Amino acid sequence: MRKISRSSLAVIGFLLAACSSTEWVHPTKPSDSFTSEYNKCQQDVGRDPKLQQGSQLLLINATERCILKQGWRMIEQEK
Repeated sequence: MRKISRSSLAVIGFLLAACSSTEWVHPTKPSDSFTSEYNKCQQDVGRDPKLQQGSQLLLINATERCILKQGWRMIEQEK
C-alpha cells in the first residue's frame, strides 16, 4: 500500500474545505439584518482611538468580536 504524503493530505483537505461555505446566523434575527449590524459594529470600532492607529486586521478582529457579542455566529454549510 502506498503512503500518502503530507502535501497530498493538505491538497485533499483544501479541496474538502472548498466544498463548504460559511454564513453568519442569529437565533432570533433574520439573516438580512446581519449587514446593518455588522456595519454598526464596524463604525463603533472605527471610533475607538486605540484601534485607529492599528492595522486593518485589528479592526476586522474587533468588528467580529462586536458582532459575536450581538449574538451572531458563523456556521459552516456544505454546498
